[in-house]
Amino acid sequence: MPEGPEIRRAADRIQQQIGGRVIDYAWFAFPALADQATSLIGIQVTRVDTWGKAMLIRFADQRVLYSHNQLYGVWKLHRDDQPPATSRVLRVRLGAEGRCASLYSASDISLWQEEHLAQHPFLSRLGPDLLSHDVTAEDVYQRLMLNRFHKRRLGTLLLDQGLVAGLGNYLRSEILFFAQLPADARPVDLTHAQLRVLAHCIIETTHCAYHNAGVTNRDVWIEEAKAAGEPRRQWRFAVFDRAGLECHRCGALVERAMVSGRRLYRCLVCQPSLTS
Repeated sequence: MPEGPEIRRAADRIQQQIGGRVIDYAWFAFPALADQATSLIGIQVTRVDTWGKAMLIRFADQRVLYSHNQLYGVWKLHRDDQPPATSRVLRVRLGAEGRCASLYSASDISLWQEEHLAQHPFLSRLGPDLLSHDVTAEDVYQRLMLNRFHKRRLGTLLLDQGLVAGLGNYLRSEILFFAQLPADARPVDLTHAQLRVLAHCIIETTHCAYHNAGVTNRDVWIEEAKAAGEPRRQWRFAVFDRAGLECHRCGALVERAMVSGRRLYRCLVCQPSLTS
């Protein structure tokens, strides 16, 4: 499933496609939305942003189109006279000035009044979005200290969208590696200095992935990995998907584990257990 940086980059592309333009064509596959399609005609798209892994297309009349790609959803951008050739099922199409944004295969789609958006059953459970909201490392530090989070193991906590929204599996491994922390550590186990490093890594790694199209690795390590013949799926990361390869930092072998039912990659030398 795409993580926060990928969804935010998709939102940026939709913003460039129809943002600031007036809708002249709208179509929804689901009957609950189909009756509202014509009411969007003549309404300007004011902004396209994200909250975690959800896309929010905002309109000038204070309505918001919510969508979540889940596993298979994808937005495709095209001219109105050149729809994409695809076997996917069309769910939403928005057109403005000859430009279209079409959502395929997703099933979690709804239209909300801006004032009621906080009551959305998914969004209401989320922490702040690391890319669309003004979130600082200090904000993340304070959230790590909250009672409901500070005794949770990091390997599980970093996937909890209630902490901060947008983190996913590859970001979890990368953040823990850069913070030099094991997955079984809890915020309550860490010093204030370690917590601040972790909060900084959460912000920095997420923004790095966003600005660099999913690349979180350091430039010098990327060059070393490329010279060694590693494919992009490996050199783009510092540790994720690098099981059996040498750790960029210390040279020990990277290991793979399953934590909360999902892959986690780690260097046991750089990320020793706090109880060892």
